[in-house]
Amino acid sequence: MARRGHNAIPRRRAGPRPRRYRRATDPRFYLSAVIVVASVGLVALPALADFYLAAARPTAEPGESCRIYQVVDGDTVRMWCPRRGSIKARFTGFDTPELFSPACPSELAAAMRASWALRLTLLRAGEVRLVHEGTDRYGRALVTAFIDGAPLAGRMIAAGRARAYSGGQRQGWCA
Repeated sequence: MARRGHNAIPRRRAGPRPRRYRRATDPRFYLSAVIVVASVGLVALPALADFYLAAARPTAEPGESCRIYQVVDGDTVRMWCPRRGSIKARFTGFDTPELFSPACPSELAAAMRASWALRLTLLRAGEVRLVHEGTDRYGRALVTAFIDGAPLAGRMIAAGRARAYSGGQRQGWCA
């Protein structure tokens, strides 16, 4: 009777791959990684920047000290004022692309750039002064902002992230 030698290599049975190789070859793994990275970039990173903005940069409004704690889009923020509580404010003098109801993908991209430009402008500012001018038809406070003594509208327009706006019909952002 022939005896098998010890130097023979046993054949592997056909079947599923070992567990350690399954993850690297599964496209669902890469899709979930892309979703996680996108979530961090679109949700967590702006939230962390807004948290730092709220903690580090108080704003001076005549009679009270409000803090901007969230940049909603390129021309709208949420503020906390001691006497009024949490309010949504729209900066006057300029208009930026819509972040939450864009008409085209290029408007969405321009809106993301405008909101980050506003965040960075507020973070780099030495002094932020807000002048309350009333409310708009959506119940937002209309506020004129001055960054280190200069109007915020001028900075956003000069940077190419906004257009001059004084009310009325708005122009579209899609090319």
